Amino acid sequence: MDQNLRQFYFFSDFFNRKVNLSSGKKAGKVADLVAERGDPYPLILGMVIQSKGKKSFLPWEKMLQAEPRITLSEQDLLDLTTFLASKDVVLLRDEVMDKQIVDTYGAKVVRVNDLHFLKVESRLRLVHVDVGFRGLMRRVGWERSTDRVLEWLFSYKLPNQFISWKYVQLLSGSDLLHLSVSQKKLSHLHPADLADIIEDLGGRERSAIFHVLDPETAAETLEEIDPKIQKALIETIPVEKASDIVEEMSPSDAADLLADLPEERAEEILEGMEQEKAEDLRELLVHPEETAGGLMTTAYLSMTSEVTVETAIARLKAEAPNLDIMDYIYIVDEGEILQGVVSIRDLLTSHSHQLLSEIQLPRVVSVNLDEDQKEVVEAFAKYGFRALPVVDEENCLKGVISFRNVLDVLAPEAG
Repeated sequence: MDQNLRQFYFFSDFFNRKVNLSSGKKAGKVADLVAERGDPYPLILGMVIQSKGKKSFLPWEKMLQAEPRITLSEQDLLDLTTFLASKDVVLLRDEVMDKQIVDTYGAKVVRVNDLHFLKVESRLRLVHVDVGFRGLMRRVGWERSTDRVLEWLFSYKLPNQFISWKYVQLLSGSDLLHLSVSQKKLSHLHPADLADIIEDLGGRERSAIFHVLDPETAAETLEEIDPKIQKALIETIPVEKASDIVEEMSPSDAADLLADLPEERAEEILEGMEQEKAEDLRELLVHPEETAGGLMTTAYLSMTSEVTVETAIARLKAEAPNLDIMDYIYIVDEGEILQGVVSIRDLLTSHSHQLLSEIQLPRVVSVNLDEDQKEVVEAFAKYGFRALPVVDEENCLKGVISFRNVLDVLAPEAG
């Protein structure tokens, strides 16, 4: 039973919500959520329902629906004391909400303002604690008002500030929660966080989460996941959706993923993509992974030298969402022969009417398509660039290698 659940919830979405019987009669309100005491992401087992001073337990599977109202049938409430005595569970309001989190060195971090849940196969799992000001505003019902005021006054939106539950340890009989990593692990929700969750779960639950993500989120998350898990996930979804996801990925990451797939599956995915993007990926797949061609991306910006600074900035803004390389614009002629390079810093500090030919650096360090990746790493170390262009034997620009790709070579285990 899916109970009409949304993909994400917060503790504040449930606390004090009214609960109704299927007959329409009021059964009480939600006083707490009960989670199993398990790692890394505890399953929500049910709710504590309070009515006229008495507390009962509603098992999750007995809830008829969660939206738009929490509804249960007449006979589904259990005795809370009996249930708690039979299970090793966590009462989230009593044991987690409003508690202070301390890191491994005993330095106080902040209070738990809310809890973040993710739907996995018709159930909810606790995945983050919210320690940010946004969580506090959400809890007191001021989140939307705060957003409107900050957007109007400062064009600013409060970020979520989450800590993954897998780093939080409950301390028995204490008003403190223990953070098993340094305070530096405090982070905003990011595709990398979702990737961590997916990697930590079992195969079935992992697939269930991935299947419901929209293509853009799935692509961003997939780029952060271990290549072996990438391959397993992309093989479990329909070809049409796989094509949509791969289209949203960085060309270099997409090419790496496709190279790990069976040739037939990779070709099916390519056939479902836009022709231009598919052709770019086919070109990247030709080059062995251990060469410069295997490291490069085709998502960069190149222009001729007669373009003005004003036009170049406009193009950069328009194409930025689809670019992997944002540090440089490469200058080419009509035959795509590499002529020079303009750094974004020089571009932004030049007069709008100047031509790129006036500010470009004519001497460009580049690497050849078949250059070994060790030589590529040495070039990055020697010159200190954030990206290096890749050319063929005729000095025709074929792609660009980002510093991130070099880090993947130096420390592949770091992702």
